[in-house]
Amino acid sequence: MSPALWSLIGLPLAAGTLLAPAGRRADRGAPPLATAVSALVLGLAVAAALRHPAVEAPLLEGLPLRLAVDGLSGVLVVTVAAVTLAVLLYSAARPGEEEARARFFGLMLLFEGSMLVTVTATTLPTLLMGWEVMGAASWALIGYRWREPERTAAAGTAFLTTRAADLGLYLAAGAALAAGPGPLALDGLARADEPWLSLVTAGVLVAALGKSAQLPFSFWLSRAMRGPSPVSALLHSAAMVVAGAYLLLRTGPLLDASGWGAEATAWAGAATALALGLVAVAQSDFKQLLAASTCAQIGFMVLAAGTGAATGGVLQLTAHAAAKSLLFLVAGAWLTAWGTQRLPALRGAARTDRVLGALCTVGALSLAGLPPLSLWAAKDVLLAGALEGSPWLYATGLAAAVLSAVYSVKILRFVWGRPEPRAGTAGRRIPGRAVIPLALLAAACVALTPMAFPPARDALTRYLGAEAQPVPHAWEFTLSGTLALLAAAAAWTRGDRPPPLPPRAERLARQWLGLEHAAHTLLVSPTLAAARAAAAFDDRVLDRAVNASARGAVGLARWTDRFIERAIDGAVEGVAATARRLGGQARRPQTGRLHQYLAQAVAAFSVIAAVLALVR
Repeated sequence: MSPALWSLIGLPLAAGTLLAPAGRRADRGAPPLATAVSALVLGLAVAAALRHPAVEAPLLEGLPLRLAVDGLSGVLVVTVAAVTLAVLLYSAARPGEEEARARFFGLMLLFEGSMLVTVTATTLPTLLMGWEVMGAASWALIGYRWREPERTAAAGTAFLTTRAADLGLYLAAGAALAAGPGPLALDGLARADEPWLSLVTAGVLVAALGKSAQLPFSFWLSRAMRGPSPVSALLHSAAMVVAGAYLLLRTGPLLDASGWGAEATAWAGAATALALGLVAVAQSDFKQLLAASTCAQIGFMVLAAGTGAATGGVLQLTAHAAAKSLLFLVAGAWLTAWGTQRLPALRGAARTDRVLGALCTVGALSLAGLPPLSLWAAKDVLLAGALEGSPWLYATGLAAAVLSAVYSVKILRFVWGRPEPRAGTAGRRIPGRAVIPLALLAAACVALTPMAFPPARDALTRYLGAEAQPVPHAWEFTLSGTLALLAAAAAWTRGDRPPPLPPRAERLARQWLGLEHAAHTLLVSPTLAAARAAAAFDDRVLDRAVNASARGAVGLARWTDRFIERAIDGAVEGVAATARRLGGQARRPQTGRLHQYLAQAVAAFSVIAAVLALVR
């Protein structure tokens, strides 16, 4: 037993459960309490990452609740705790007297706790519990301002889309149970026999792609932008959206054992990185660009899981968490100051607030994969695995990496551009203490860079317990860096002009490839049509049939009453009358003349006896 591990997941869950329903009276004390709990959780996460504890508790017969921290989950718990603390520090520093802060901070802690359960779970039942609570918390956070219908609708879209994909985990659990008895351990799923092995693989893959907003589920992340910026900063960087990629990295042996899962995973990640990179290039909304880039960047993690490049995938995950949380918080600060998140309207924002401008520059350059920042090196490490698998896979990933430079520099081109004359000025700036967590995230973007080079990379591989990892050659670093720099220069030179895409393709990219429309056309509309048909069948056929049978039953009852009941009543009355008459006759011997009858009978029998005696 490890009290530290129980505390790691129990503290945020307990504090969140207390704060979320506490009401407005707890608004003043919620920010300091939440940040204190989050700081303590970070300390526990670091200790757990060093000590690798494991715990177990009874849950169901033969299905215990098991949690453990190993190399992979150790990196994740520290990343989740660190980013959550930075986001909560930023949120606590910003004024928000008009909002229900206790509910907000409580939900954020629940979100953190459920993600920690997800990354430390070693069995499918435990994973499912964290997975489900995380989805519910994300729904509540995206629809945090629930009085605005478009926000609640966006939360519903995100929740229903991920819930539909989550059915894959239940399919995987059912197939694993059918394959044989056992605790449904994640590291034991690869031992299932066919056809259960393929079903488990398919279920895990669908659930992971849905949770991480990979194709074809990417559109829900666009709708999730309706949530507050701190929610987006945590959701996109170290919480729910990376949970699917983490699950695929965790179940790498399962993907390999299936014979097809690893290749399907790799191509799903590469296709998402390329397609959503194009979507990001076409966006003119700051948060929409960041959302599309999240799908693309997580596509690299999924690609790493499919190619067995665990070290590159983990480097990509941690570096992306720092860069993306930083950029979303900066976007939220500028939304507060300028009242808009459209890039053309933010032209010159970095010139107005040069501190935020510098922080945004660090995050954008890191996201761009430009040397010498962390995501550049991380991409090369994971692309080395893709190159060993297929040159086409490597080329797709490299093209997606080049697009990262284009859409990242696009951000900088707008926010550092010369502002146009406008009425009024920017609104209030964020407090100075809110800049501190942003500066720490920016420092992390730079500090993680050496992890992609030996010997730090080799030390990380040993810590993860991964097998021998593919090592990028010098020409790979040179090629990717050169292409990224050329793409960045072209994007900067092109300025505010639209991307070089055909008009129809550009419109499609701005609409996120029409994925939401396609989902409504191919899935939602047919489902609703089937539901309406079933309702019509129920109303027009089943309901009328029930009413007709009821009317028939009433008619039959009346006919029975009219004919059969009357005949039966007459027969019963006739029997009763006969019984009465016979009863009257039977009472006659019971009258006062009974003694006379007896005396006469005795005299008659006496005479007969005397005659018989005399005759003899």
